[in-house]
Amino acid sequence: MDPLPRLRERPGDRERASEIVQAERLKVTEVFLSLQGESRSVGWPTVFIRLTGCPLRCTYCDTAYAFHGGEWRSLPELVEQARAFGVRHVCVTGGEPLAQRRCLALLTALRDAGFEVSLETSGALDVAAVDPRVSIVLDLKAPGSGEARRNRIENIDLLRPKDQVKFVLCDRADYDWAKAMLAEHALTSRCEVLFSPAFGVLAPRELADWIVADRLPVRFQVQLHKLLWGDEPGR
Repeated sequence: MDPLPRLRERPGDRERASEIVQAERLKVTEVFLSLQGESRSVGWPTVFIRLTGCPLRCTYCDTAYAFHGGEWRSLPELVEQARAFGVRHVCVTGGEPLAQRRCLALLTALRDAGFEVSLETSGALDVAAVDPRVSIVLDLKAPGSGEARRNRIENIDLLRPKDQVKFVLCDRADYDWAKAMLAEHALTSRCEVLFSPAFGVLAPRELADWIVADRLPVRFQVQLHKLLWGDEPGR
């Protein structure tokens, strides 16, 4: 029997192979263990996987260092690194994690590995394909962010009781806008709603007073990690 013919390398084969390998990886800014500083899981030791890149430029952004750079990491590498920390909570964040299409595969791989997984997303990108086992924290952008026009309102209809909507507010105008969104979209009947003051912009006490005065059915939150470690990366 004749041996199998030796395949010839055609022009562009190596480039295409490289693209395939790269498609199985994600660009990652950092992976670290800290306390969850926001959302329903606040206070839990949590592994944060911060993906690189974001199409938004919010006025109060505290992770601009994640816009560029990063290192390519494979899905198995990321799952194993998360497992090595020995905790059950993992948060995939950014930047804007959904800006990388392989983020969806990462979320599923982490859930398959047995982690409790949350996704912090701006809400500017479609969340329809996110693994239903993942808790979505949807950050609707108020006008003070400079990015309210980027909100993908269709995402609201996809939210489930296990998900959360977060509003980061800069002033009274943002607060009134968020109240109007609550009413217009019946947000509190869909999932838990979080109101947070933009760090260093709106006084937490001021926002708390507004919520109490209006008896809003929302959860007030501050960024626990900022109180503990300030703007230190990786904390």
